[in-house]
Amino acid sequence: MQVMAQVGYQYPAAAGGRVPGVLEAVDGCSSSTASSSLQLHGGGMRSGAMSVKLRCCGSLFLECGRGRNGGRVRRRGAAVVPVIVGCSGFEFPPDALFLGFDSSTQSLKVTAIDSELRLVKTAKVNYDADLKHYGTKDGVHRDPHVKGRYTAPALMWVEALDMMLTKLAEDGFPFHKVYAISGSAQQHGSVFWAQGARDSLLKNLDPSKSLLSQLQNAFATKESPMWMDSTTSAQCHAIEEALGGAAGVTALTGSRSLERYTGPQIRRIYETQEDVYHATERVSLISSFMASLLLGDYAAIDHSDAAGMTLMDLHHRNWSPDALNATAPGLLDKLGPLALPHSIAGKLHPYYVERYNFSPNCQIVTWSGDNPCSLAGLAMTRPGDIAISLGTGDTVFGVTHDSHPGLDGHVFPNPVDPNSYVAMLVHKNGSLSREEVRNQKANGSWEAFNELLDKSPPLNEGKMGFYYKEWESLPPLPGEAESMCNFFSIPHNSSIAASESHSSTRRLPSVCPSTESLKLLHCSGS
Repeated sequence: MQVMAQVGYQYPAAAGGRVPGVLEAVDGCSSSTASSSLQLHGGGMRSGAMSVKLRCCGSLFLECGRGRNGGRVRRRGAAVVPVIVGCSGFEFPPDALFLGFDSSTQSLKVTAIDSELRLVKTAKVNYDADLKHYGTKDGVHRDPHVKGRYTAPALMWVEALDMMLTKLAEDGFPFHKVYAISGSAQQHGSVFWAQGARDSLLKNLDPSKSLLSQLQNAFATKESPMWMDSTTSAQCHAIEEALGGAAGVTALTGSRSLERYTGPQIRRIYETQEDVYHATERVSLISSFMASLLLGDYAAIDHSDAAGMTLMDLHHRNWSPDALNATAPGLLDKLGPLALPHSIAGKLHPYYVERYNFSPNCQIVTWSGDNPCSLAGLAMTRPGDIAISLGTGDTVFGVTHDSHPGLDGHVFPNPVDPNSYVAMLVHKNGSLSREEVRNQKANGSWEAFNELLDKSPPLNEGKMGFYYKEWESLPPLPGEAESMCNFFSIPHNSSIAASESHSSTRRLPSVCPSTESLKLLHCSGS
């Protein structure tokens, strides 16, 4: 049997790197392992057959092979290296470029790489600085009348894409060499497309006009609920009651029903703005929304990002009828299909071919959430590997073959290996709190901030501070004022993992301990 396979992504063989990946299906393969030959194209490998060991719908292992530049693929254990491949059926030219977008809370960023994963170009649009007319702070709108309500304008993300592509064009970027585009986006944010937006607007983009000018009326509501929002406590409680309590929701979806999750946000829209709900044709996550702009059609939500919605059956990877019924009527029709995170969504819309000179063969790879994409970017393939991501919100996550979600954490499908999962803990107050302390105690300078950290004693003499500005999910803390924290002491002979046994805390009314005494901003123990 010979398999033609697309290389999803890989580390250059000449550098001794791994080539991680997933083979989705192999025709005629029914046993758990089989011998085969694989034809690989591009990405640092010579074209040609090579010996492989294959697990159907699982991992593919290279036993031999030589990189284009003469370096052998690094061998691991008994001479096998894990490889991840995606959908079958195409190859790319040697000078191909690949674009990766990151639609984060505070900015839109893009990175261009070549087939050897060498960096070619980066660019950034900061929402507060470059799109000031939207009036965001830290990329969001804080509702002055509704405590805990956070939104962002969907049109801001549209204009950010316009601005980004214009910047690249002005720099003479070779769009015609771009073979594939994908991206990540902040999780849990949702966009509500208006009835008719797909056929009348999205599919019929005019290359002589900007995206912004054509999509002014594309949304049932122009303000998109954000992951920082905490106004859906009542909806979370109602959903959990309908699904057998917090433990029932967790067992079904991988997480309990949380305020920032899309399901409770949709239910709140239905209960408080029923006209908006009924005027909605499609609900997108920000990841599928951005991919939709590139496709000129509604892009599917991927499994990994869908796990943050309280709507997907974690184990069967489909929309849960019970969860949908507990959220809003007729919701299935508004969500569309689900997709594998690394699958091909379709070709780039002709709008971009004519306006920016992209190749008509440019493919759009399904987008996912920022946390799943962080794991993919770090090439974490083994259970026991742990990563910490310090962003607008902080996370710690790792790979597991078993799904045993707990009430304080989250489990979602591994974006590069459908047979495993990712376990994650989330601390919402990340960079925003660090920036607040920096501004108060280091005159807004990271250099001064770092100097103060270097002067402080290790582990802050056994004291730990949870600094937060907003409502916090882990540990559960209400966001009542600017620059607050929970502050407590840990005996010097205690481990950090045991810190949750120390229940005595004292709240400081307005000011946290000085930066001079700060060594540890955040720690999650299990």
